[in-house]
Amino acid sequence: MKLYAKTIPQTLPDWATVVTKSADLFEIEINDEHPNFQSLLEELATEIEPGTFGVKAEDLCSRLGIEMSNPHLHQLIEQAQTLISEIAIHPDYKQLLNEGYQPDLNIADAQTALTYLQWELDRNRETSV
Repeated sequence: MKLYAKTIPQTLPDWATVVTKSADLFEIEINDEHPNFQSLLEELATEIEPGTFGVKAEDLCSRLGIEMSNPHLHQLIEQAQTLISEIAIHPDYKQLLNEGYQPDLNIADAQTALTYLQWELDRNRETSV
């Protein structure tokens, strides 16, 4: 499991490791099978809706002293477009296509959806200025 944070404490638990660090973002890898992490999850678990228990990311980050990254939607769209482009040229994806993989929606559909979302964001920004 990975978390992306703006700030982190000087020391992290032994089940959390900083994978990458940039000027404004830390990528943290969580060993979600570690017993201490599992204990923390059990301690923080709450009933999210009737019969469904889970841990809120906000509670987990608060306990760890992590401030979550909340990037702008424009940044997320750009990152998603990049990832989709990488998927489209990935050898495993190409192999699936060669073996007959034919999804109802494809990579181009995902790229188009993100493009439409970007256009809508741009249009809304122009009308609000």
